[in-house]
Amino acid sequence: MERVLGVDDDVELCELVTEYLEPEGFSVDTTHDGLEGVERALANNYSIIVLDVMLPGINGFEALRRIRAKSKTPVLMLTARGTDVDRIVGLEIGADDYLPKSFNPRELVARIHAILRRTRDRPETNQWSASSETLTLGDIRLNIGARTVRRGDELVDLTSTEFDVLAALVSRAGRVVSREELSEAALARPLAPLDRSIDMHVSSLRRKLGAEVNGVERIKTVRGTGYIYTTVTG
Repeated sequence: MERVLGVDDDVELCELVTEYLEPEGFSVDTTHDGLEGVERALANNYSIIVLDVMLPGINGFEALRRIRAKSKTPVLMLTARGTDVDRIVGLEIGADDYLPKSFNPRELVARIHAILRRTRDRPETNQWSASSETLTLGDIRLNIGARTVRRGDELVDLTSTEFDVLAALVSRAGRVVSREELSEAALARPLAPLDRSIDMHVSSLRRKLGAEVNGVERIKTVRGTGYIYTTVTG
């Protein structure tokens, strides 16, 4: 049984989420305080955490920072409707995906299923996985089985979503990968209109891996289309 931790100060919303998730086979724990959310997230083996931005104790951003310092458990962040800043900040800190309030509970269930499907089923069902356990290009080496990334000898700490975006780009280095393809590969869902989540994950990869390879941009933007991972290696 998949375990879900919901962290939201809206008691009625937590009850509604539980009502929708339990018939889907999920075991749901909820808390309404940011500090307690962090403690429970780090003390238990949850499959996914649903985390609101506005919380008592500490806000969702600080809670996410503390969780990400010690855990790679997937996090779906709930943000205020129409607040791009919240979504961008959450993705930059390490959220795997976001859902603006007020949402349809069925969409929340679908998002959770999508995140768990891609984190649970890889590498076997990942269309971007290489046939071997290791995918290497220049200074970057991805261990597909362990889902780890090294730049040279340094281990790079990526979220699950960032790893999937990078795998999609590196496995098709030198070719354009559309934002729609990246969304399907990394988020297991179609790209929604005005959705900037893929752009933010790519921005995070550039920051963590280094923007350039021997003076050449590592991940190039193809305006209006998607991205290309450079084939320059030395």
